[in-house]
Amino acid sequence: MINSSHSTKSPRTIVAFVLCVFSLALLPSCDSNSRDWASFEEEGTFIVHRRQSPIGEESYSISTENGLIVVKSLQGENERGRITGVQSELHLDMDLTPTFYVNRRLANNDTTNIFKMEVADDQVSFWEKATPEVIAEIPNSYFPVHSNIPAAMEMMLYHYYFQNGKPTTIKTFPRGEVSIVHTGKDVVQINGVSQTLQRYVVEGINWGGRTIWVNEDNQLVALVKANTQIREMVRKGYEEALPTFIAGNVTEQINALRKYTKDHKQDQPEIIALVGGDIIDGLNDKTMRDMTLIIEQRRIKVIGKKSEITIPEHAKVIDVSGKTIMPGLWDMHAHSNQVQWAPAYLAGGITTIRDNGNEIEFATAFRDEIALNGALGPDILLAGMTDGAGVRGNGVIRATSVEQAKEVVEMYYSKGYKQIKIYQSVEPEIVKILADEAHKRGIKAAGHVPTPVGSTTLAIQNGMDLLSHGSQFLGKLFPDESASEEKVFLNVIDASPAQIKAATAFFLKHKTILDPTMALMFIRNQPRGTLIETVEPDAHRIAYELWEGKRFRSGLNPARSARALKANRREMEILGDFFSAGIPIVAGTDNAVPVFNLYLEIENYHRLAGLTRFEALTTATIIPARAMGLDKETGTLEIGKQADIAILDRNPLENISNIRTVSAVISNGNYYESNPLWKAADFKVRND
Repeated sequence: MINSSHSTKSPRTIVAFVLCVFSLALLPSCDSNSRDWASFEEEGTFIVHRRQSPIGEESYSISTENGLIVVKSLQGENERGRITGVQSELHLDMDLTPTFYVNRRLANNDTTNIFKMEVADDQVSFWEKATPEVIAEIPNSYFPVHSNIPAAMEMMLYHYYFQNGKPTTIKTFPRGEVSIVHTGKDVVQINGVSQTLQRYVVEGINWGGRTIWVNEDNQLVALVKANTQIREMVRKGYEEALPTFIAGNVTEQINALRKYTKDHKQDQPEIIALVGGDIIDGLNDKTMRDMTLIIEQRRIKVIGKKSEITIPEHAKVIDVSGKTIMPGLWDMHAHSNQVQWAPAYLAGGITTIRDNGNEIEFATAFRDEIALNGALGPDILLAGMTDGAGVRGNGVIRATSVEQAKEVVEMYYSKGYKQIKIYQSVEPEIVKILADEAHKRGIKAAGHVPTPVGSTTLAIQNGMDLLSHGSQFLGKLFPDESASEEKVFLNVIDASPAQIKAATAFFLKHKTILDPTMALMFIRNQPRGTLIETVEPDAHRIAYELWEGKRFRSGLNPARSARALKANRREMEILGDFFSAGIPIVAGTDNAVPVFNLYLEIENYHRLAGLTRFEALTTATIIPARAMGLDKETGTLEIGKQADIAILDRNPLENISNIRTVSAVISNGNYYESNPLWKAADFKVRND
């Protein structure tokens, strides 16, 4: 009943706008174990899901042409109202060695190659969007792979794997390698008939692992992948087994988290003494020199001058001379859709996150494995995604009536969620019900200004407590106009002092908390072709599977980029005014560049919004702790508080970019060095 009324168009309708390229019908498949590729024909369809909601289709054909196996794929999506299409073609020799691959957009007259590969004269040539050609020698085994590889091409990778004797790894171009490991089997009911599917975990395509299922013919049936957002691809006819695929992926993710925990958490001492470091306690902008901090039973027991503190006999002593100790950081706009976030966040000194919309099955399992079973990872606070009807909706949890709204809030509350996240398509009267029901249970209503609501003013008056994205809540500067992002984009540069004063008074009156995610906006609004590392200096350290999607963003045309960046800088100035007036501002990333984007957000609050270095740090320490009602437990370094601590090589009160020098972390009293965790997350270690 919660999931009803979430779409007005079928996936086949969504894909129809690009089906003029070729039209396919579903035909019987051949047995993969005895395929005669010389006379092979197959056609099929995968349903594309985002957060379990069907948003499109991928249709494919496989045929033999002039001694080559030719695979063609056409994928169309309507993802929250954004219509996109991707056309791909793969050529393979009869032994399934790839010789040609191209993957290009088909939307808004854009036919840009996302990825292309050609083999000729014993060399392989590659193109990634606008990057130069790369030439490499051909290895003994290889396959072209990128994070958004179509299901049909990925299926051929698995045929290649089975036909070549299940190699331990397969070299992938443009970088890396793939490993494919059988982990079990699942029995599903399809049209009343039991089918046994084999489950595998595949690493090396997206960041972390994806879970796939093949049938008795080794034909790909389903896959669940993340790369910072969860998507499910399900072969048409198997849709009723989606819950099995969701559950299977959760099992494999938690198994991976348990391995991280076994490899890196180890036995933690009951008493830890951090000796000789400088302390920023988070209460003021002073640095206390040559201090000792003692942790007992996961809490801060003693803080004092090194010369005055007696270290308990059985303590684990950690010399932090020359280092700076500060409160662990918060990411207040996370989307932790895979367990690789656990070591990555801790490595970066981030000890608490607010997951701002995720699949319930994975999010609750991830949180509970850390909170209840002691797994490695930050504390996770959950905000439950909720949207209204229609194809612009996000996910499968929809509230389109008073009764549904009440059921949604009760469902999230019963699962321990701390907030209800209201998204773009929720009707005004439903916003009020969601907020009222949340407040009755002592939790907050957060999220976007829904389009049907039409203004920041009405969203807050209807009960929303925390608003995300500057382009959403800065609509309050223009109370007589729509709160749309485009309106803000066009007008914010000219916002007057009177408009800022009026908006400030309104936010203060309603105790509104702001989650601007401005670093994300600066990255999105760069000129077309700008490489991410020119904006985020640590971007080169992210896992290689993230590189193509994060580095090669589309960007804006030069004129629009210039105006957008000017607007962003003005937005930062206005946020500085809000902060000075006492409006709570919390730092968050929205996954622009995992972990490092939080540093950029903090740096921008100092450099562009005019906050002092200390004030900028508080947007990721005590202010989010207060916003989530946890300031008595964490957010500062005080005796009796939970031991959530970042240990830095240099002091960020001297240079805000020293926030990037985290070398160790203590989360809930558990001590970890950063570099082993970076390696576990497949990031490059910090070498400076």
